[in-house]
Amino acid sequence: MLHLPSGYARTADRLAETYRQLGENCPVLSLTLVDHAPSDGRQWIPADRIASSVERLIDGEAARIHGRHGITPRPHVAASRLLHHYLWTGSLVISGVWYLERRVPVLPARDLWIDADTGDFALRPGGWVLGDEATLRDTVAAHVGPVLAAFQPYVRRGPRALWGMATDDLVSGIQYLGRMLGEEDRAVAVATALVPAGTPPWSGPAAFRHEHGAWTRTRSGCCLYYAIDPPNPCGTCPRRATAQHP
Repeated sequence: MLHLPSGYARTADRLAETYRQLGENCPVLSLTLVDHAPSDGRQWIPADRIASSVERLIDGEAARIHGRHGITPRPHVAASRLLHHYLWTGSLVISGVWYLERRVPVLPARDLWIDADTGDFALRPGGWVLGDEATLRDTVAAHVGPVLAAFQPYVRRGPRALWGMATDDLVSGIQYLGRMLGEEDRAVAVATALVPAGTPPWSGPAAFRHEHGAWTRTRSGCCLYYAIDPPNPCGTCPRRATAQHP
């Protein structure tokens, strides 16, 4: 869901309008558009300062997990869940615009914020450029690379596993947007073309498959949701694939 705070300049800017379209079609996307740094008293952390705020962010995620599920997660579980949340959202605010307009947003890390307490995001739209799949891959990689490095000591994973997780969230965000638009087949084709094999650091291919009448895939990197709700692992959980194919 996209939020527009009172006083936000509702311009005719195509990028801002595209973000509005993205928010309207992605109800799980908690994003506020701003025209300056948020100053509403919340614990907003700009993406370019995540490295110095990781523990504060993880504490916030652990508190949210406890509030929703009544458990206290182990630190690396909370860190993995938060990283998954950031990667999915941080990728979609770039890839979603590209999917809709074939333009890649120019999104400096200083123009994206995450609220440590709620996990909500705020974004200051800037410019955008025409770009192909390689441009999008490089842009998202430049944004999420420092985030992966900041979280690595806390999630207990190496670079290859982390980029597998980033790949999962990049392609699943596009698939989700397509599903919400009623064009999942097209979105799966776009995501498949976006991350073929041989495009490091991304861990392609996307490897979607049609199963039981729906598109699915097996994640390269586990998001550890099963550690919070064991009876209900994600549909793309690698543990499901292991159980089905011992």
